[in-house]
Amino acid sequence: MDGKPRTARRFSVYKNCPLLTPKDRLLFILVYIKTYTLQVVHGRFFGMVQGKANQWIHVLLPVLLAALPTLGDAPARSLAALAQRRGVSKAAAATVVTPLAEEPAPVVPIPAAASASPLVPMTGPNGASSAPKTLVHSKQL
Repeated sequence: MDGKPRTARRFSVYKNCPLLTPKDRLLFILVYIKTYTLQVVHGRFFGMVQGKANQWIHVLLPVLLAALPTLGDAPARSLAALAQRRGVSKAAAATVVTPLAEEPAPVVPIPAAASASPLVPMTGPNGASSAPKTLVHSKQL
């Protein structure tokens, strides 16, 4: 995984590899995509440190993203692509996709007698303070 691309010899799995089989590698990257856990946590799930988890993610993610369109399993990014994949019209595909309904914001009536500032009733009257005076000691000449 480190260094220059291999030209002379094929990829081989070592005995101490945390992801021995292709099924393990597929599970590793699918769990990462599904949960997007921290790499430290994801590495612990599969018995490796964060640095190795990062390397495996960066190796396996492009492979998965290249394989999904080849298999015809890439997610549809538009309604037209979804309709074509399912072999139905756009109207029929629209029934499968339900748009998120936006609820209107609740309207809270403001009473006419309410003051402009909510702090007005909490403040004290202007004028002399009721706090005790601090005495200042100064030399008298």
